[in-house]
Amino acid sequence: MYDKLQYVEERYDKLNELLSDPEIVSDAAKLREYSKEQSAIAETVEVYREYKEVQTQYKEAKEMLDDKMDAEMREMVKEEIGELEDRIEELDGRLKILLVPKDPNDDKNVIMEIRGAAGGDEAALFAGNLYRMYSRFAENHGWKTDVIEAHSTGLGGYKEIIFMINGNGAFSKLKYENGAHRVQRVPETESGGRIHTSTATVAVLPEAEEVEIDIHEKDIRVDTFASSGPGGQSVNTTMSAVRLTHIPTGVVVSCQDEKSQIKNKEKAMKVLRARVYDKFQQEAQAEYDANRKSAVGTGDRSERIRTYNFPQNRVTDHRIGLTIQKLDQILEGKLDEFIDALVIEDQSKKLESVEE
Repeated sequence: MYDKLQYVEERYDKLNELLSDPEIVSDAAKLREYSKEQSAIAETVEVYREYKEVQTQYKEAKEMLDDKMDAEMREMVKEEIGELEDRIEELDGRLKILLVPKDPNDDKNVIMEIRGAAGGDEAALFAGNLYRMYSRFAENHGWKTDVIEAHSTGLGGYKEIIFMINGNGAFSKLKYENGAHRVQRVPETESGGRIHTSTATVAVLPEAEEVEIDIHEKDIRVDTFASSGPGGQSVNTTMSAVRLTHIPTGVVVSCQDEKSQIKNKEKAMKVLRARVYDKFQQEAQAEYDANRKSAVGTGDRSERIRTYNFPQNRVTDHRIGLTIQKLDQILEGKLDEFIDALVIEDQSKKLESVEE
C-alpha cells in the first residue's frame, strides 16, 4: 500500500511541474486533464504527508523514552506515544479508503430512464412513483431535475420517462439504483383486494462530456416529427420533436418535451452521448467480470434489486439484505439510509482488493 502512496505523491509533484509548463497552460485539453487528475489525488497526498510526519514524531518519541527520565517526564512521553499511535491508526484507515479506486463518473450529473415493465397500467403508475421519489431525493440534496422525454399513460403513470438530475456527485449516489424495482400492492382498480406484483426498470447513466465521447455529425441521422401526447394524438402541428440515431451503434433517442426543435435536439444529444458512452463502458466492463461482481449495483440491469411492499410499509434491498419499514418516507425521497449502506458495502469490497 505504501508503495502506491509514494507513487501517488511523486505523481502529484510531477503534475505540479506540468501545470506550470507554458506549453501545458496553452493547451486547454491538457490543462483540464492534468488539473482534474491533480485535484483527484490532492487529499490522498495531504493525508499521506501528515501520516509520514506523525510517524516521524512517533519514532522520535520512542527514542526519547529511556530509564534515565524521571517518572513524570516518562509518563508524559508515554501519553504522547499513545496519542500518536491512535493518530497513526486513524490516518492509516483514511489512506486505505482514499486508495479505493474512485469511479471517474462519480462527480457527474445523471440521466435516469424509468420504464414500466411487467404489470401494465400498474407498472406505469409505479414508474410514476419512482420518478417522484427520485425527484424528491434530488430536491432534498439541492439538485435540479429536468425532464427530457416522457410518455404518460394519462392515469398519472409513465410508460417511459427520461430525465436529467444536475448536481455535484449525483452519479456517486444514484448509480446504485440501476436495475429492476418490484412493487407489491393492491391496485386502486382492484375490487377484490388482491395484491399485485409489478415491476419498473431504472437505468442510471452518467452525463458524458463532449471531450469524453467523440460523436461525429456524419454518424447521426436526424428525423423531425410532430410531438404527441397520451394515446398518440398530436399536441402541436409544428415539427418540433426530434429523433436522433447514432448509426455506428444503433442507439436511438427521441425528445419532444420542448416546443423548440433546437432545444429538443440539444436535450436529445445529451441523452445520446450518455447512452453511447454507457454502451462503450458496459462493453469494457464485460471484459472484467471479476471487477463487475465485486461492485454493488453495477451488474445486469434486469436484476431485481429492490421490493416495495405497500401492505407492510416495507422496502427491501436484495443486494445487501437491508429491510426498512418506512416505505411512505422512502417514496418521499428519503433514500439516504439505503444509499449510504450500498456505498459502504461497495467500498468494503473494493477495500479488500487494496489490502491484498
